[in-house]
Amino acid sequence: MPIRFFYENITFEVPQPQKTRVWIKKIIQNQQYKVGEMNFIFCDDEYLHQINMQYLQHDTYTDIITFDQSETEEKIDSDIYISIERVKENAKHQQVDFENELKRVMIHGVWHILGFGDKTEEEAKIMRTKENESLEQF
Repeated sequence: MPIRFFYENITFEVPQPQKTRVWIKKIIQNQQYKVGEMNFIFCDDEYLHQINMQYLQHDTYTDIITFDQSETEEKIDSDIYISIERVKENAKHQQVDFENELKRVMIHGVWHILGFGDKTEEEAKIMRTKENESLEQF
């Protein structure tokens, strides 16, 4: 399966892993892309903080970092790092279910790899719409 889940410094497993893979693949294919190799690496805050400092020179905690490894425009290859601690904190802060927030963060990373940003207010609005539409398809 080209969509794989890895775990670093945490005890965690993706709920409904096969359904999640099918869902992600469908979202990507609906955008006219093929899934090459997509790795989700779930970790703790410190692990992701180190990635953030080492590769992006950002001394901040974050919930997700995406690295687009694609060599062609039509095939998606990527590494997506997600801090489970941040996702839990986000869910608590936003008063939403952890699993729902996890799916939102995962698909957020996928949309980044597909070329959507979230730096401006308008981009963030479009990203949120894409996330919500994707969550409805799970």
